[in-house]
Amino acid sequence: MLLRCKLFGKTYEFRDLRELMGKANEDKSGDHLAGVAASSAIERVAAKYVLSEVPLWALYEIPVAPYEQDEVTRVIMDAVDQNAYAQIKTWTVGQLREWILDNKTTNDDIKKIQNGLTSEMIAAVAKLMSNMDLVLAASKIRVVTHANNTMGEMGRLASRNQPNHPTDDPDGIRAEIYEGLSYGSGDSVIGINPVDDSLASVQRLLDMSYKVIQDWKIPTQNCVLAHVTTQMEAMKRGSPAGLVFQSLAGSQKGNESFGISVGMLDEAYEIAKKYAVVPGPNYMYFETGEGAELSADAHHGWDQLTLEVRCYGLAKRYAPFQVNSVVGFIGPEYLYDARQITRAGLEDHFCAKLTGISMGCDACYTNHARADQNSLENLSILLAAAGCNYFMGVPMGDDPMLSYQSNSFHDAPSLRQILKLRPLPEFENWLVEMGLWDKEKLLLTDKAGDATMFVR
Repeated sequence: MLLRCKLFGKTYEFRDLRELMGKANEDKSGDHLAGVAASSAIERVAAKYVLSEVPLWALYEIPVAPYEQDEVTRVIMDAVDQNAYAQIKTWTVGQLREWILDNKTTNDDIKKIQNGLTSEMIAAVAKLMSNMDLVLAASKIRVVTHANNTMGEMGRLASRNQPNHPTDDPDGIRAEIYEGLSYGSGDSVIGINPVDDSLASVQRLLDMSYKVIQDWKIPTQNCVLAHVTTQMEAMKRGSPAGLVFQSLAGSQKGNESFGISVGMLDEAYEIAKKYAVVPGPNYMYFETGEGAELSADAHHGWDQLTLEVRCYGLAKRYAPFQVNSVVGFIGPEYLYDARQITRAGLEDHFCAKLTGISMGCDACYTNHARADQNSLENLSILLAAAGCNYFMGVPMGDDPMLSYQSNSFHDAPSLRQILKLRPLPEFENWLVEMGLWDKEKLLLTDKAGDATMFVR
């Protein structure tokens, strides 16, 4: 297959699909670090032009890593619906883009071909889209899941209550949970990132957060974001966990750096179905982020977006309640500034929805990135307009344990107000009962923000 075009009198030729995909990607510091980025804007445009003419079957036949050598590839390829693939395999990447964006193409239409796509195809079509294209395309796709409540319905926006603490102090975490609840944060999950990954600490935090949920009859679920093996052992010993968490990479080698395998995730999924304190049918929570594979030297020479989308192909195997791209967390080595973080967040959200998984986003940045609170809020508004399922809720937007900047407890209510969105349905009813939400005006009441209601 010739991968060549001529622009402004100069011929641009690409050795293979791997080089083409890297150079067609929007400018990102991580791709430059990996040596796969375009050398100029003109070369990037040339790569996009050539990629638009590539048939989908070519991307099917040349995955990031060979089927025989990489279990993530095997998961993605084995899940392909061959009947759906047969309908679209002769389409070019450009034709897929036009079809998705066509006014006549609906959520139901997309679902019919969704399972015929591989992660490489999905990454490729995202490279041909502008930011507005990504918002429009993602807004068409709904992925609805259920644990103790229902995520992903049209007109709903959830918030993860993230009450991290620098010493895992249960009283401090409980206070943060109460504050978040008073602002309507927590319908996605009450999810704690522990400092101490030990079994005893994880059990203590699961017990405490579950007791808050039980005492106040909150229609949500808890999760402690420790290594999956620690959570599995805690559940087998009777600890009450709502969701089971793990960070993912898009290659087998990348997952080995996290200390996980497909077999381990399969076991965790079975344990979750047996022991999780939610009715399901969705029990898993995964986090990802562009650049993880490069940091582990596990990217096989491919660009970071393509590896990121392979995370979603792996996650799909477990029908997760939610997946979260921690888009600005890895740092400016991979996403240098606000422009790159914004682009990556929109790409990740669209690609995950096209994969068929329930997607949220941590619209965040580290303090050494060229970003600020305004850029974080800009991305949040764009993602909310795109139908993002949930955002983080962190006290004052400043995580006291992970030391990064994210959405505050105030942000989800503001986004709901701007875009006329509502909390998840079961949680909305609970907020009304607590006197925190006006269901007619779709606004928090004057009681909002007063966490003393939970300790009087």
